[in-house]
Amino acid sequence: MRTNANIFWLLTVFYIVSAGGYAAWGLLDPNYGHIEVVGFAAISMLVFMSGFIGFYIEKTARVQGPVPEDNVDARIEDGESEIGFFAPWSWWPFFLGLFAALAFASLAVGWWLFFIAFPLALIAIIGFVFEHSRGQHAH
Repeated sequence: MRTNANIFWLLTVFYIVSAGGYAAWGLLDPNYGHIEVVGFAAISMLVFMSGFIGFYIEKTARVQGPVPEDNVDARIEDGESEIGFFAPWSWWPFFLGLFAALAFASLAVGWWLFFIAFPLALIAIIGFVFEHSRGQHAH
């Protein structure tokens, strides 16, 4: 975890230098002469995003303590714990992704597609959440 945090802190510094270089390049260009706002803002947002992730991972590592990934002598089975329960036979994630993609595609195609895709996506969410509440695999 500490290595991951250090990588994100290094990325934060890199994006700071990149944003400064991007601004200087725009200012020093004789044909342009000013800072290109959208690109500078995008690179500056990368500074904040990587800084937030680095802060979160470092704080989590401090609170959580050492994990098997930080131990050089760790074996694979040391970090092998249950992550969660996933149904390998489920079709709901596929349909949820399909209908969500259609809903986002409606921004480019037209709003009429959103009114078709959004109710189908809601049905897929409900099916995905409640798939283990009924039928053969009910708990």
